[in-house]
Amino acid sequence: MNNGLIIGIKELVVKVQFGDEMPRLNEIVTVLNDNKTELLVDHVLKRGVAVCLNIRSDLSLIRGQKVSSKSEPLKVPVGNDVIGRVLNTFGDPIDGLENISPQAPHREIISLPVKESSFSVAKTEIMETGIKVIDFFSPFVKGRKVGIVGGAGVGKTVLTMELINNTAKFDQGISIFAGMGERIREGHELWVTLKENELLKHTAMYFAQTNENPIQRSLIGLTAATSAEYFRDHDRKDVLLFADNMYRYVQARNELSTVLDQVPNEGGYGATFFSDVKTLQDRLTSSSKGSITSVQTIYVPADDITDPAVQMIQHEMDSIIVLSRRVAEQGIRPAVDLSLTTSSLLTPEIVGERHYLLSVKVQALLKKYDSLKGIIAIIGESELSAADRADYAKAKKLIMNFAQNMNVMTKLTGVPGDFYSREQTLKSIEEIIL
Repeated sequence: MNNGLIIGIKELVVKVQFGDEMPRLNEIVTVLNDNKTELLVDHVLKRGVAVCLNIRSDLSLIRGQKVSSKSEPLKVPVGNDVIGRVLNTFGDPIDGLENISPQAPHREIISLPVKESSFSVAKTEIMETGIKVIDFFSPFVKGRKVGIVGGAGVGKTVLTMELINNTAKFDQGISIFAGMGERIREGHELWVTLKENELLKHTAMYFAQTNENPIQRSLIGLTAATSAEYFRDHDRKDVLLFADNMYRYVQARNELSTVLDQVPNEGGYGATFFSDVKTLQDRLTSSSKGSITSVQTIYVPADDITDPAVQMIQHEMDSIIVLSRRVAEQGIRPAVDLSLTTSSLLTPEIVGERHYLLSVKVQALLKKYDSLKGIIAIIGESELSAADRADYAKAKKLIMNFAQNMNVMTKLTGVPGDFYSREQTLKSIEEIIL
């Protein structure tokens, strides 16, 4: 065996000198110490030097230690053994329960997406979420991507929890949650909510939260995607994948880029920012065997929706649900900005003629409402024409019609949650505008 030698250590970056036999990229090499420390090969320099990442933040490493060049891919357990469990980036349990069986199937987490030739044109299937504003403005379509965009404290995590709660109750597929760089408290609250509602039996949870190093936070999305791909391709299941938060994924990659001394791009993000996002997004898709429907929250730094990272991630989504602080301050929940929420799936071919025509009328009313607000602020509502006053009143009713109580908040507020079928939602809108 041709062993390597650690010749340099800088934070999480470890440089290893190898001989003629070099390890492959994105594979694990092992330090021959008491901890058997695992290093992930990031890239290779000239003269046989491999730049590796200290994925578990082992502080016992020193220069001169030997490294095994027998590289192996980074694999995690998948399949039925992970259902109901809470795991970290490496597939290790963090829920205090027993370890995953070594006999469970394992898969590489760093791999190429499914080949395009295996795609199938599946029948469009709408999934009801029970949340009026989402089912009407951004319908869930199996195998597509939905983004929930918003700043801090506007309800992204609560809305995600409600979606998990509602869809898991009525969908017989598998739900996978990926916590990417979020708070430990939020992850624990979600776990408790799913457990209390007996939804863990259909859910696998993966977490690399704020206390973990950027390597683990940047890989957790790939770990969850690997699990989803296995259920899709091996078990032929329809998978719902919830990712919270995609911006934190970009942040983790940015931190990693800084550690690796890479020059940032003009927007201040890592040089590989675009490819990093695409690497994950291209794996969250459907194949001829099953589908992966993903719901991804996107944090907006400083409420700046024009941030390059936010814009890039949004381009990967089929539907965008924008949560607004201005709406939240009015006491409306979920705090969805109806004028900014968009979907490429809101077409007659997908949602039907009735739903589509209603959406056109609603958007026209809301646009007129926004234009009338400025006039009313100056001359008052009483000075509007009868037609404008009627449309303004209808728009206000519509906005309040899309507010509803969340089931996952019932124990905190004491107010029962609401669940509306798409038919009920359409009827409630017709009663207002027709």
